[in-house]
Amino acid sequence: MSWTAFHSRGETLHAVVDAANANRDGILPMQVPGVTENFTDEIDLVGALLLKWHARLSGNIERALVREPMDLEAAVAAAWRTTAEQLPGVRLVVDRCTQWPQTPEMEQAMERAREREWVRLATAAGLASSQSPAAVAAGRRVEALAREGLSSELQPDDPEPAVAPRSTESFVDRIKAVLAA
Repeated sequence: MSWTAFHSRGETLHAVVDAANANRDGILPMQVPGVTENFTDEIDLVGALLLKWHARLSGNIERALVREPMDLEAAVAAAWRTTAEQLPGVRLVVDRCTQWPQTPEMEQAMERAREREWVRLATAAGLASSQSPAAVAAGRRVEALAREGLSSELQPDDPEPAVAPRSTESFVDRIKAVLAA
């Protein structure tokens, strides 16, 4: 990647973050100028948003642990909540892509990212020391604690996705249904 392409991608990502934070609808802002030129697909863009989220979360966790070294779990939950308040649209996009992934690849990527985040949260909170099912469960609890303090506008509450859910019928079954109608 050239220096110019690197900067263009960074500027586009900044515009996507701004659009997501302004919209706060959880919909990935693919219409932002430069997205199609700088990102290969939705997974690439969501991955870049996740990196932005995790970088900010890591910094907030470090600061929170310095301020509150005695109650690590509360400090990490507060850092997660602070990050969600700083990047509200990004968090909603991540939540929506996790709840309603548009492709199996997106579903796998979001599930891996979610589990890794839970392990990081549990480790930072002193609840786990390695990647394990117990660490995942502990990290889930930390995130749940963090979400308890979030305002309702930052909570993903839309029971239906904005786009049609992926059909479980095969392509042939759909063609048969159309022909039968």
